[in-house]
Amino acid sequence: MTERELNRALLARQLLLERSSLSIPRALERLGGIQNQYAPNAYIRLASCLETFQRDQLTRALGRRTVVQGTLMRTTIHTVSAPDFGLFSAGLRRARREWYLRVNKGTDAGELQRLARRLRAALADGPLTKAELDRALPGWGRAALWLDLVRAPPSGTWERRRADLYGLAPEAEASERDGLEHLVRRYLGGFGPARVREIASWAGVPPAWFEPVVESLALRELGDGLLDLPRAPLPGADTPAPVRFLPTWDATLLVHARRAGVISEEYRKIVFHVKVPPSTPTFLVDGRVAGAWRYDGDRVVLEPFEKISRTTRRELADEAERMRVLL
Repeated sequence: MTERELNRALLARQLLLERSSLSIPRALERLGGIQNQYAPNAYIRLASCLETFQRDQLTRALGRRTVVQGTLMRTTIHTVSAPDFGLFSAGLRRARREWYLRVNKGTDAGELQRLARRLRAALADGPLTKAELDRALPGWGRAALWLDLVRAPPSGTWERRRADLYGLAPEAEASERDGLEHLVRRYLGGFGPARVREIASWAGVPPAWFEPVVESLALRELGDGLLDLPRAPLPGADTPAPVRFLPTWDATLLVHARRAGVISEEYRKIVFHVKVPPSTPTFLVDGRVAGAWRYDGDRVVLEPFEKISRTTRRELADEAERMRVLL
C-alpha cells in the first residue's frame, strides 16, 4: 500500500474523513481511545469526529461511567469506553509492571502488591482525592500499576480539569491473552493496516508478545508485513480529506502511525518539542498537518506551517468557528 492509501485508511477509521453519528463510547472504541493527560483533549477530539457533539455529553458519559479515564497504553492517561478499559488493562498489566520494576531497580514487587491491597481497601467506600490518599496511605502512588484506578468525575472533566480524585476501575474478568487480542483488534480498527511492531509501539508491550496473537487471529495480510481486519474500510488514495483540528498528543501523529504520513518529519520537530512537552494542537489539510492552532481570547488563531490556498482558508475558518463554539 502507498503512504497515501495508508493515510486515507487511518483517517477513515479515526472518523476524520467524515463526522459520525456514533455514541461517545462506540466512537472511543472505534478510535482505540484518546490520549488524555490534558482533560480538554477528549472533548476537542470528539468534536472533530462526531456530528452533533457538545461538551456536556462527554461529561455526562464520564459521570455515568460508560466512559472512564485511566493509565493504559504506554503508561499514559487515556479516555476509553468502560468495557475497553478492563480488556486493555488485562493485556497491558504485566508489561507495565515489568517496565516499572526495570526502571525502579531494587523495588520489591511483593511490597507493592501489599500496598495495592491497602489502597483497594482505602477506596472501597468510594473515590478519594490525592490529598486524602496522601494522608491515609503515604507512597500510595507507587502501587498504582498494581491496582486498576480511574480518574473519578468530576475530576478530569472540562469543568474540573485537575485529575486529583481517584477511584477503583470497573471490575473485568479477562485474561492477558484476551486483552492482547483486543488490543490488536482495536489498533487495526482505529489506525488501519499495520505491522506488529507498530501495534506494540502504540500499546507499550514487547512485539514478541503479539506475534502468537496475530498468528491465531483471522487477519487480512496486505504484504510487507501489513495486517488488517477483514472487510475494514480501505478508501482510495484520491478520497478527499476535509480540514480537521486535532488536540495535543493526538495518537495519529505519534511514532507508531508514521507510516501514514499524517505529519512530516519537518513539522514533527515543531509540534513535539522539548520546550513544549504537551505538544502543539494542529490542523489537517488534505489529511496532513499543515499548521498549529490555539484558542486566544474567544477566538481560534491559526498558525500555518505552509502556504494555504484561499479555498482552504475558508474551510479552516468554518472549522475554526466550530471549535470556537466548543471552547
